[in-house]
Amino acid sequence: MGFTVGRAREKQIVTLRRFLPTITVLLAACAVGPQYSRPALDVPEVFRDETGARGTASLADLSWWDIYRDPTLRELLKTAVEQNRDIKIAAARVTEARAQAAIARVAQFPQANANFDAQRGRVFQGGDYVTGALFTADGQVSFELDLWGRLASLSDAARANLLATEYARDGVTSSLVGDVATAYFDLIAFDQQLRVTQRTVGVRQRFLDLTQSKLRNGAAAGIDVNRADASLAAAEATAAELRRQIAQTENRLRILLGENPAPITRPDVDLEALPAPPDVPPGLPSSLLERRPDLRLAEASLAGATANVRAAKAALYPTISLTGSFGWESLELTKLFTGPTKVWSLGLDVLQPLINAQRNRHQVEAAQAHAEQVLLQYQNAVAQAFREVSDALVARQRYDEQLRAQQQQVNALQEASARVLRRYEVGYSSYFEVIDAQSSLYTAQLLLVQARRNSLVTVVQLYKALGGGWDRAAAQHAATLANRTVHRIPRSA
Repeated sequence: MGFTVGRAREKQIVTLRRFLPTITVLLAACAVGPQYSRPALDVPEVFRDETGARGTASLADLSWWDIYRDPTLRELLKTAVEQNRDIKIAAARVTEARAQAAIARVAQFPQANANFDAQRGRVFQGGDYVTGALFTADGQVSFELDLWGRLASLSDAARANLLATEYARDGVTSSLVGDVATAYFDLIAFDQQLRVTQRTVGVRQRFLDLTQSKLRNGAAAGIDVNRADASLAAAEATAAELRRQIAQTENRLRILLGENPAPITRPDVDLEALPAPPDVPPGLPSSLLERRPDLRLAEASLAGATANVRAAKAALYPTISLTGSFGWESLELTKLFTGPTKVWSLGLDVLQPLINAQRNRHQVEAAQAHAEQVLLQYQNAVAQAFREVSDALVARQRYDEQLRAQQQQVNALQEASARVLRRYEVGYSSYFEVIDAQSSLYTAQLLLVQARRNSLVTVVQLYKALGGGWDRAAAQHAATLANRTVHRIPRSA
């Protein structure tokens, strides 16, 4: 309903205005709907397959430049965090969500508008038509009394969405750091496997030459030469496949850097020459809820869904607004602000949903169902996080065991292959023994490189699973870059 208060009730209005703040505070207690609190979670006391010393310190507490000590990898990570397009997209989403949160916050304050109106018309007065003009200039103020907490709940939901986008950006950074480190270790592993293959090609070429010499001297058969030639061709085919994998991994890494596909400058080293990561325990399982960006995102989404339930329930109740205006009226434009005629009004609007009441009740049901979904998603994300940490811990332990066994196998096969080749040169070993020894050694050497790669990548996976790899300062720098228009010249291969 709406009404205008005249001058005769001015004293009553002044009295009412004195008590409005008190009335508003008292009625604010009428806010409806659930308040958010973190749900009870089944958090284990220790991680499964955790070994070594336990404590509150965690591998995730270290910055990525303390985890990855290789200078080339550090430079690649720095470039990726600054230039990666996915990080810039996530940073732009944070800026958008911050603006939306500000819009929702402003909606809780009084809204003011200025209005100017000019009218001209004819009215029948005193038996004749009178033509005249009316000019009006006024300011209008409206304020919704958020008695049931609808606007506050919408603002809470917008702030929760802002937090969720910030945690999403942190999650993108964490994943990017892990992806760059994994791609770098893959690249070094492929390089090392290519060097092993090239040495094998040389060995098999010499063995082919030796077999051809024996054939000329009548000490070998033609089929022996054919098999030696086939063994050499197989190694050369593997070398070609490794070169393909190297080129594609370089391209993958360049995209992570926010650049066009091109070769990657890197040291010509083996995996065992890279700096070893620090040996730090995983920390307490309960701290995972605070460290992992995806869990913080899921919880922020749950808080936002809870706020939307409150807003939907508040929409079932009347909307109460105060409105007021003050201005001037005049029959002449030149006397609009100097004439004696001033107009003002104070109004109270109460809007009770009637036809839309059923729709609003369905909105409450939908909001509650969505909140239940988000709660289950949060609980599932927590359980999945504990699983990822446990998987990484057991993988680190078993890959280290595999690496030691693989190294022992390579050492034994190197000695056996050398002995068989010496015996073959003097006629004490057969061609098949040499081929078998060389093939076994080559396969074991490739598997040893893969085992070293797996051992390093497991640290990457554990670091990410524990919630490491994101840096808020770097994320804020990426947000600054996201607000710029950057034109890059494609790099040539």
